[in-house]
Amino acid sequence: MSTLAGKHIVLGLSGGIAAFKSAELCRALVKAGVTVQVVMTEAAEKFMTAVTMQALSGRPVYTSQWDPREANNMAHINLSREADAIVVAPASADFMAKLLHGGADELLSLMCLARPIDQVPLIVAPAMNREMWSNPATQRNVAQLKADGIHVLDVGQGDQACGETGDGRMLEAEEILEDLEAFFTPKVMSGKQVLVTAGPTYEAIDPVRGITNLSSGKMGFAIARAARMAGASVTLVAGPVHLPTPRGVQRFDVRSARQMLNAAVLHADAADVFIATAAVADWRPAHSADQKIKKDGSGQTPELSFVENPDILATIAQSPRGASGDLFCVGFAAESHDLLAHATAKRLRKGVPLLVGNIGPATFGQDDNALLLVDASGARELPHASKQALAVQLIDDIAVRLTR
Repeated sequence: MSTLAGKHIVLGLSGGIAAFKSAELCRALVKAGVTVQVVMTEAAEKFMTAVTMQALSGRPVYTSQWDPREANNMAHINLSREADAIVVAPASADFMAKLLHGGADELLSLMCLARPIDQVPLIVAPAMNREMWSNPATQRNVAQLKADGIHVLDVGQGDQACGETGDGRMLEAEEILEDLEAFFTPKVMSGKQVLVTAGPTYEAIDPVRGITNLSSGKMGFAIARAARMAGASVTLVAGPVHLPTPRGVQRFDVRSARQMLNAAVLHADAADVFIATAAVADWRPAHSADQKIKKDGSGQTPELSFVENPDILATIAQSPRGASGDLFCVGFAAESHDLLAHATAKRLRKGVPLLVGNIGPATFGQDDNALLLVDASGARELPHASKQALAVQLIDDIAVRLTR
């Protein structure tokens, strides 16, 4: 379940071509369990109709401070008091300047000014031409809005409606949704540096063949996302997977186990928590051919010999910081059977305080999972759920352990 479920958000639209993205944002919010009250400026109605936003939100849209539907004719008071947050998307350069100076000549700006500051956060998603965004006046306004306690989201980069390319685009709906989820997530990992390894490794036999496994990386990416949403600074070392980088996460791509070890060791020095979700190949070919190994029709198969790959989790867990507890290490065990026995043995063998077990064949490539948390006192099951939901539970569990 999304952290936004049950929230009531006022979605404000100011004038700008990016208003077309607000329709998708409204739909995504409703899907996440949010009740959405749309408020539009006169300029916004030049780009998006109130009828569209009403259909998507399922609620009447407000466009005027003189709306007679409010018995006391105070929509700017009533609507702001009901909200868990006011989100202005798009927020034009003009509207942000109006917010800065306390302008209040229409319903949306009136409502932003009249909101209880300590109870109703104001979040704005800027949208404008690249020159307008980079103009010193806009940048001064953004800096002051942040100083005033208004949460200003990043801008996107790319093609703009005017035909130019650069910074200033409004974020996509799914990006804003993720930022809003992060905003409302308790910051139980605030100030922590978290290192996550995810996905499979690939060990080359020749330039076109190799040894790998079925790990999709979805669990590790979900954990990285959950840690970032909980306030941590997150570094993600990813094997060869086809997944987008979670917002706000620093990602480093690797292929082999040795590359993953080097990257993990490099970043472990600055980490407070190391979560080893990657399904690292236990062995690699002793020699990788420079050219494709060809069959010659004789029926003879090539002879391959293998060497053991380095143990990334044990290497870091048994380093001075890992052994002392300065670096809290969490291992993962993907087993095919006897999960509790294998996970318990692996925790002791690796020397980690927490080992997370799952049944690999049942979860590789899937969007859901079930986890078994094994520590010195026993085992606890996290029942079957989406990988993102499990990631949130795991991060919450780790946060509690860090305070003991």
